[in-house]
Amino acid sequence: MPEMRFRVRWPDQTESLCYSPSLVIKDYFQPGQSYPLPAFVEYSREALEIASERVRQKYGYTCSSAMSQLAEIEAKASHFLESDSPMVSVIEFIE
Repeated sequence: MPEMRFRVRWPDQTESLCYSPSLVIKDYFQPGQSYPLPAFVEYSREALEIASERVRQKYGYTCSSAMSQLAEIEAKASHFLESDSPMVSVIEFIE
């Protein structure tokens, strides 16, 4: 199963390198695009849940790394909930 990483920039200009066990992330994000924080979290959740399900279908168990990544994204996003119109940029895909 092809895995990938995607680099994002948070509203405070810090960057995170995120993991996905599937290329499904490409269906939700485009490099160089910015997304409102709630949309970024929603799309990440949907994509990582699909990715984890693909792992389950192939190997018989869900992907704990995908769920850990989602938890990290949600935790980081929570720091910006009080910000005015926070945006998250997807910088690049790394395969």
